[in-house]
Amino acid sequence: MEAIPRFLVLRGGAIGDFILTLPVLQALRERWPTAHIELMCYPHIGQLVLDTGLVEAIRSLDEAGMAEFFSLRPEFTEEQVAYIRSFDIIITYLHDPGHIVRENLLRAGARQVIYGTPMVTEGHAIDFLLKPLEELALYPECAVPCLRLSESSALAGGVWLQEHHLAGRVTAIHPGSGSPKKNWPAERFGRLAEALCRDGGGCFFIFGEADRDIEAALSRQLPRIPVLSGVPLTQVAAVLANCDAYVGNDSGITHIAAALGIPVVALFGPSDHTTWAPRGEHVCVLRDERGDLADVPLEAVVLSLSV
Repeated sequence: MEAIPRFLVLRGGAIGDFILTLPVLQALRERWPTAHIELMCYPHIGQLVLDTGLVEAIRSLDEAGMAEFFSLRPEFTEEQVAYIRSFDIIITYLHDPGHIVRENLLRAGARQVIYGTPMVTEGHAIDFLLKPLEELALYPECAVPCLRLSESSALAGGVWLQEHHLAGRVTAIHPGSGSPKKNWPAERFGRLAEALCRDGGGCFFIFGEADRDIEAALSRQLPRIPVLSGVPLTQVAAVLANCDAYVGNDSGITHIAAALGIPVVALFGPSDHTTWAPRGEHVCVLRDERGDLADVPLEAVVLSLSV
């Protein structure tokens, strides 16, 4: 009987970086359907894939002892050595310009280590992150991140919409991002919400930890619009999976929405959309040629939602 291959994938970075790496997990799962795939990441992000079938387990990059793999003089425990040696192939996307992590993984007994730099230097980020898999004779083309939630997760998201009396065509709006430079004007998001409500649709705002000022402003402007805030990413994804459309800036939440397959309008400003824009059959990227999001009119967003 052929042995079941065991893979360990190490991935840090923010939410969007993680979603753009999903095609790596998808390619491994497609090639080796019965493989044991483990993910070492930031758990609050990695939890997104635990019930998708892409991985069997996740471990935290912040767990005790992980610092040894970045050390010039590592001292591994027997447990760490046994863990590393249990995998056939380790794929690391940790920033490791001096290859210290790679060498330490090999020193701990790793059978094969494939290194993929997370610093994207050419092409779309997805294609760039897939390049290291060529060592395994895997050559996915035009790959698209895909999040398939379990039925129970999707049902829980639907319950949230019902509890907030959102029915009919529901649009999720995320007015924030990791940087103010990436944000369409908050006032325009407010006008978009008003327009959607006038047309008989339902909408709600999603806010993250970095969006407190925007949340305060829009909550004062539109106190009756429901808000999804301060909840785990798994719940955000579950609610989004039940929506009919999504509008947001260049953010991790926008990448999650696109990976769920719902129609997405992504507003891109200073970031290079040819590298970082979400991929998907139902993704529309709106941008100003000069990178000034304030020049993207409300009418263009409304029109894109109606297509």
